[in-house]
Amino acid sequence: MSNLLNGRRFVMVSSTASQVDQERPTSFDYWEADGVVWGSYTGDTVTLGRFVGTRDGDQVSIAYAHALKAGGKAGGRSSSRIETEPDGRLRLVEEFSFEGDETLHVSVCTEVPAQEA
Repeated sequence: MSNLLNGRRFVMVSSTASQVDQERPTSFDYWEADGVVWGSYTGDTVTLGRFVGTRDGDQVSIAYAHALKAGGKAGGRSSSRIETEPDGRLRLVEEFSFEGDETLHVSVCTEVPAQEA
């Protein structure tokens, strides 16, 4: 199995859960080995976040937890579909929910080219 997501960075471009700060969007660093994925994220509403999960083909399933800039913490689960942009960058279309709230949200994250990361 290839380690497709290993060493890639993504930035959030849209979310139904919150307004995305286009100047300082949440960024996600992904690592992968043998279908296990993990990483970290930080950005407009999050001071520190971590995730861990698995990838099977173009599907990624993770559990996540993060500290909020406004105070408090949040966690939950998500399922992402990996897509390829016309320019070859990857895009993640994620459906997620927070623990204690079954509302399904959708976010889109686009890969940051290596020279911008």
